[in-house]
Amino acid sequence: MLKKYTFLALTLIASISLAACGNTADNQGQEQTNNAAKTEQPASPDTKEEPTNNAETSVYFTANEGGSISKIDATTNEVIDTIKVEGSVHNVQISPDGKVLGAVLVPNMGKGEHGGHGSMKMNGFALFYDVKTNELLKKVDVGAHPAHIVFTGNNKYALVSNNEDNSVSVIDLASYQVTQSISTGKGPHGFRISADSKNAYIANMGEDTVSVIDLETMKETKKIKVGQTPVTTGVTSDGTTLVSTLNSENSLAIVDLATDQTEKIQVGEGPAQVYIQSDDKYAFVANQGTAEKPSNSVSKVDLETKKVVATIEVGKGAHGIVTSDDNQFVYVTNMFDNTVSVIDNKDNKVIATINVGEVPNGISIR
Repeated sequence: MLKKYTFLALTLIASISLAACGNTADNQGQEQTNNAAKTEQPASPDTKEEPTNNAETSVYFTANEGGSISKIDATTNEVIDTIKVEGSVHNVQISPDGKVLGAVLVPNMGKGEHGGHGSMKMNGFALFYDVKTNELLKKVDVGAHPAHIVFTGNNKYALVSNNEDNSVSVIDLASYQVTQSISTGKGPHGFRISADSKNAYIANMGEDTVSVIDLETMKETKKIKVGQTPVTTGVTSDGTTLVSTLNSENSLAIVDLATDQTEKIQVGEGPAQVYIQSDDKYAFVANQGTAEKPSNSVSKVDLETKKVVATIEVGKGAHGIVTSDDNQFVYVTNMFDNTVSVIDNKDNKVIATINVGEVPNGISIR
């Protein structure tokens, strides 16, 4: 298991990152957009989120491990800006109020299957940008190899999972200071936060568990054993059901949080991120596979019947995934194609493909 985990940490983390890992608060609140999908657009030069009533143009961002963040207009599906960074960006998320973009950065990364890795013990950063202007607001030191960033729905904290420190950094958004470091299981990666901002559910890739973090006491309260190599989690808006991708089992674990009883649903090869749409009806799983044998599908899972109701072909290395707040569209990053696929949720078909930065990983929409 250690050998397998090490491989995944060197490939999935810099880009599995596995919530979605979005990505994220609970479903990390719902993502909002007024999309009019279009046909494929060329690139510019270069896990559920809180809704916002912002009347400005809806946008989405991708975390590109090649050293950039792509900003896309959700109405036209055109790349409208590229934010360059020094290092590998693994995950992004827009704050609940729609004003701030959070990102995790691992510095001095070389290219590899998922963007590559330098020193696995190198500490990384949380970056905070103004969503409208792209201005860097703050750069915050966090732990070794940060994987995912998620805002609490009350917009009080941003949490960052530190994969090589077995911890979560808690950042107070009023001061942009790390106020807590909470121990988790081995290899924390993708996660979501409940809609009431009370609990975080951290997928521990190194020990097949999900850590439940109480955000009032700032302590791990328990671990739920879900299966082999959990990458990201999702939680329904009522807080009753947890989902987690099981990368080594090609499955999605569905957990009853009242009893911790787990059912497993077979999905595609090498599932990475999972995202639950705003009405909790469907969970979408991005099936990544590997660089040698990439997968290129999204599994659509009915959470009531616990069955895959559609398998949608996308690009190679499907990784990050998110839905629009109205659940009309699903957005998927394709790591090995450097693209984003836009899926019509009603017809289960790709209606647009957008070229973005190199090795896109996490994705978030406003």
